[in-house]
Parts: sequence; structure tokens; C-alpha cells
Amino acid sequence: MKPDDPLLVRFAAGDSGNWDIRAISCLSGPGFPIASRLAIFEGDAAHITRSCVWQLLGITSHQRYTTALEARKLATVQPPLARPTATRAALIPIRKSAGWWRLAQDERRAIYEERSRHTSIGLEYLPRIARRLHHCRDLGEPFDFLTWFEFAPEHEPAFDELLARLRATEEWRYVDREVEVRLSRREVSGSLATRSD
Repeated sequence: MKPDDPLLVRFAAGDSGNWDIRAISCLSGPGFPIASRLAIFEGDAAHITRSCVWQLLGITSHQRYTTALEARKLATVQPPLARPTATRAALIPIRKSAGWWRLAQDERRAIYEERSRHTSIGLEYLPRIARRLHHCRDLGEPFDFLTWFEFAPEHEPAFDELLARLRATEEWRYVDREVEVRLSRREVSGSLATRSD
């Protein structure tokens, strides 16, 4: 599997996994049932359905609203996942309204970056915060995007600031469901997920 190939990822909440769930906050729309741990399965392992309280499926894909220049800037500073010091994480599933999806691609781009500065704001917090976006709208899932963030405990205030800035933008007026799951990693060594390629 090449680094840019799409990767199927399943987030499964229950009583097993490398991540302890610290808090589940419902910001808009229905929330999630309480669970104690989160397991992440990638590649072929993502097809495994295990007993769990809730699960979400997403796939990595090309960047929809990012220009070539922005993509190059991100690539130079975007840190990898599973850094030993990044023992805190957040999983934030988001669904955007029908009004967002009725807009043309250039209209969504204008809101996303030209007016809301989504990528520009995110760049200010790299490399302290690593992130990976998963698309799930076309998989029949209840959300459009699942964003996974990782950071060291001392960078959690910066992460909170990042979220506050993004949620204050025009883009967030189109978010009609958002849940925030905060986590702590159980094992400092090892990979992000169970993976089978």
C-alpha cells in the first residue's frame, strides 16, 4: 500500500482498545452512548465488526478544498500520527447541512478557506497537533467527516484554541451535527491502530 492510497479506518468504542475515552461531548445533534475505550482498525482489519457500544467508518482520500500550494505547505509541517509524546487525542465526527452540499464546489471552497481560513488556521498549530481526515458521507455513515487529532498533553490548550477559532467561522454555520471525543493513549509505544494491508 502506498502512502497516498485510500485507507479504510474503523473507530470502535467499547471496553477494549489502546485509547481511554476521557469525555464525550455533544456539540450539536445526537451524541454517543458512554464507552470506556476506543479501538482503531485500519485497512483489511477495518472490515472486522466487533462487539462495541458504537462504531464509525471512514476512508482517507484526496483533499477536496486544498490548493496545490496549501497542500505543499501542509506536507512540510504535518507531523506523523503515533508520535511517542502524543498521548492525547480527539475524534471529532462532523455532519454538514443539506445547504452546504447544495453549494457548488467553488462556493464551498470560498467559505472553507477564503472566508473561514480553515487551512490557514490549521497551519498555525502544526507540528504541535497531528491530524488525519476521514471521509464517510459516501459510505452511508451518519457523519460526513471524521477528524482524528493527536497531541502531547502540554499542547491541549493550543488544541482547544484551534477548535474555538474554527467553530467561530462561517463554515461552522453549516455544521448540524458534531460530537467531540477526548482520549488518552494507554500504550506509549506501538502503532495508532490494528492494521492489515
